[in-house]
Amino acid sequence: MQRFIAKRLLSRTNSDSFLSPARCFSQLAQKENNDVLLPKMPPFDYSPPPYTGPSADEILAKRKEFLSPSLFHFYKNPLNIVDGRMQYLFDENGRRYLDAFGGIATVCCGHCHPDVVESILNQVKRLQHSTVLYLNHAIADFAEALASKMPGNLKVVFFTNSGTEANELAMMIARLYTGCNDIISLRNAYHGNAAGTMGATAQSIWKFNVIQSGVHHALNPDPYRGVFGSDGEKYAKDIQDIIDFGTTGHVAGFISEAIQGVGGIVELAPGYLPAAYKSIKKAGGLCIADEVQAGFARTGSDFWGFEAQGVVPDIVTMAKGIGNGIPLGAVVTTPEIAEVLTRRSYFNTFGGNPVCTAAGLAVLKVIEKEKLQENALVVGSYLKQRLIELREKYESK
Repeated sequence: MQRFIAKRLLSRTNSDSFLSPARCFSQLAQKENNDVLLPKMPPFDYSPPPYTGPSADEILAKRKEFLSPSLFHFYKNPLNIVDGRMQYLFDENGRRYLDAFGGIATVCCGHCHPDVVESILNQVKRLQHSTVLYLNHAIADFAEALASKMPGNLKVVFFTNSGTEANELAMMIARLYTGCNDIISLRNAYHGNAAGTMGATAQSIWKFNVIQSGVHHALNPDPYRGVFGSDGEKYAKDIQDIIDFGTTGHVAGFISEAIQGVGGIVELAPGYLPAAYKSIKKAGGLCIADEVQAGFARTGSDFWGFEAQGVVPDIVTMAKGIGNGIPLGAVVTTPEIAEVLTRRSYFNTFGGNPVCTAAGLAVLKVIEKEKLQENALVVGSYLKQRLIELREKYESK
């Protein structure tokens, strides 16, 4: 996946500090070229104010006592991140870090982007929360803008608070619309860890021993490690086999990422989605594109990950980059399919919150204004090509 990295990082400039003053050359650099220097951090026109809050040790002690023991942290001595600006994070000592993680693939416009912050502040000063039972322009404006980025007749938006919640709703819609229960997802997939989405997730580390019924996992079309290499159509035959031998011949739907995020940034083999969608449609199912990580211009070539495979899903789910860190998710589908939720009452207290949707609209405007899709293509292509070169150089050793 080609994530946002500012163009300025492509050029090497003098800097006031190294990435890590105490670090020596890597063993590889020493072995191949003792004259190679570590890259330097480029200048940046922001310094955080002095931090006066609790220390990292104090925060860690509170986490251990009051937060879930399932939470973990990176590094033996975890970072206490207290400030962020654009592509950089700052710790309690004012030390600057390049945030290549993006808050788990969430911050797509940069930390505290001024346009996004301004939109949030303007909205929160007027109305922090209401309900969709009343009218407010923020949710309607964002829904209209989001629909304009979708292909085909995908124009009805349901707002949620997260990607897991969006995928839960999408799977329920598919089951209601088709009258079937069986969902097909891919091995190595991640679609959330709630009761419904945990079944569609196919990585044991994220699965608990609870009831997970009605989900079948198809062969993963991994072009690098997969048994059929880059032949997407051969992988897709497993979809048809599951339909023929594991169901009544009818399914509710198929859910997949175009690029598997948690699974290791795995691009699906070319031609896979068209062939898989064909089998699903023939069995009466709906095709769900999980764009939680791949969406919002991150691939560079397209705004949505599924577009690279030339398909149009029936339902698209999204979160993470949609709000640049604000808790926000969405499900987008067609008017016909959306109609199924009128059979009963469907409501989401915080879905479509005016502050969150104001942030979402600002994100779309920033992506367009700053040409972040074009930037992702340029920088991401460069990064990807260099990684390919490293793979070819070292994979046989």
